[in-house]
Amino acid sequence: MFDVLMYLFETYIHNEVEMRVDQDKLTDDLTKAGFHQDDIYNALNWLEKLADLQDGQGKAFAMGGDPLALRIYTDEESQFLDTECRGFLLFLEQIQVLNLETREMVIDRVMALDAVEFDLEDLKWVILMVLFNIPGYENAYQQMEDLVFEEDESRLH
Repeated sequence: MFDVLMYLFETYIHNEVEMRVDQDKLTDDLTKAGFHQDDIYNALNWLEKLADLQDGQGKAFAMGGDPLALRIYTDEESQFLDTECRGFLLFLEQIQVLNLETREMVIDRVMALDAVEFDLEDLKWVILMVLFNIPGYENAYQQMEDLVFEEDESRLH
């Protein structure tokens, strides 16, 4: 399913291609691209739930707490999001790319993936997908995009 999401994001969404494609045509296009029907259905469902979260529907995240409070991850979340991923989420909160609500949206969408393996690079793409269509988060999206695509010039080859 994650491969389908990446394909959709890179092909349609990120490249600003018109997304007013009906679901049957999109499913046909994805099938022709070699994706399995179950993965296509799961990816489209994942995107629908993301859209609901971005529109303020779906899960209501309790955000009334202290912004300096530390997020405690469940055992399941900790198994899926390793220390590097959790540290990166904290870093993004500290530089104000994510806030409490968007962090919870990211965690919700990560946990909804059916991926066997998940790493920091995958997390970065999920964060981009979450931030992409939220009104008022254009700067956060741009910062995240810069973090994903910047080349680390400090590395010696």
